Amino acid sequence: MVKETEPSNNEKAFVLEALREGLRVDGRGPHDMRTVAITLGPQYGHAEVRLGKTRATANISAEIVRPRANAPNEGHLIFQTDFSPMASPAFDDTRITDEEVHISRLLERALRMSHAVDTEGLCIMAGEKVWQLRVDLRILDHEGNIADCACMAAIAGLLHYKRPDVTLSGEDVIVHTSEERNPIPLGIHHIPVCVTFGFFEDGERQVVDPTLLEEHVQSGDLTFVVNKHREVCTLTKAGGVAITVDQVLSCANIAAAKAAEITELIKDAITKSQKDQPTLLVETPNVVPPPPMA
Repeated sequence: MVKETEPSNNEKAFVLEALREGLRVDGRGPHDMRTVAITLGPQYGHAEVRLGKTRATANISAEIVRPRANAPNEGHLIFQTDFSPMASPAFDDTRITDEEVHISRLLERALRMSHAVDTEGLCIMAGEKVWQLRVDLRILDHEGNIADCACMAAIAGLLHYKRPDVTLSGEDVIVHTSEERNPIPLGIHHIPVCVTFGFFEDGERQVVDPTLLEEHVQSGDLTFVVNKHREVCTLTKAGGVAITVDQVLSCANIAAAKAAEITELIKDAITKSQKDQPTLLVETPNVVPPPPMA
């Protein structure tokens, strides 16, 4: 595997000196995020998010499966991440990297365990047939802060997705095309948003949405998952420099404000998509009936 080129000592010193003066290499303030661009379509559930030069896509698909024994009336939500080697020389398509595992687990906690999606609304026949939603995430360009970009792509894709309508005929499930019946949007209880902080100089300085260069220089990070109601869905801090309770509370307030801004951006993108593309494709081939019981 090709390793990423580490920044030189001069580059590291320049980043730290700029932070001491309240500046960042790309011209942002310490608590400013990069520009967010969200593109939806051409089919339901496809979202592409650009966070500065970091780019990720999400594609939502569905199939009919048997429910879990301990949750007979709830559907499933699963995540699959793919870090393209074209995005960074550090990514290797022959094995799963630690960062890929970290992103998958973060999304599990952010979207599934926070009950952002109404899984009971995915039930077709209790104990027999439910919808399983699969979120395929692909990182196309890596210029820092993959977590926030991937989370935005996933929730935008879920908000944009519409599953085929179904009817029951005895124990048989009839899946209708979009020509026969209008597809049905998912039930989304709230919109969780990831906001990542980078810490420098033993935690004395912090920034929002670190770039790749800043990630190489930082001494630790902290990711909040918050919704616009200021509810903390989860937070993660995998090692790094120790920070105080006051710093955590300060970051939580900043994250809540950023989450409200990003939520409005996502909603605006959904509204614009509905106006520009009132009728999109529904990928019915992704809906596969479960195998018969032995």
